[in-house]
Amino acid sequence: MNNIRKQRIESQLRKEISFIIMEDLKDPRVKFVSVTRANLTNDLRIAYINVSIMGTEEEKKEVMKGLKSACGFIRKEIGERMRLRYTPELKFSIDDSYDIQMRIEQILKTIKDEHK
Repeated sequence: MNNIRKQRIESQLRKEISFIIMEDLKDPRVKFVSVTRANLTNDLRIAYINVSIMGTEEEKKEVMKGLKSACGFIRKEIGERMRLRYTPELKFSIDDSYDIQMRIEQILKTIKDEHK
């Protein structure tokens, strides 16, 4: 598999899924979601989609339930928009990198304030 082609497809997939979630998805559970990364397997059959979700842990669980129930709809829309030979199976997971970054910044700020 050509790595450049795979990267282009991943980028387009991330954009399309973001647009579908924002504009076309009507599930009230899915809110405050941003797609941070899309990783495809080498055969382009499975796409691992990382999403960042704002809210409490309970709200994040509800959003993930909504995304998993809407997975078929999102996949159908991707198939119509991207015209790939095989529409990849979508597997969503939460990307906690933003939460971790905010926690590290908070700890560093606390340390800085203690040394003043």
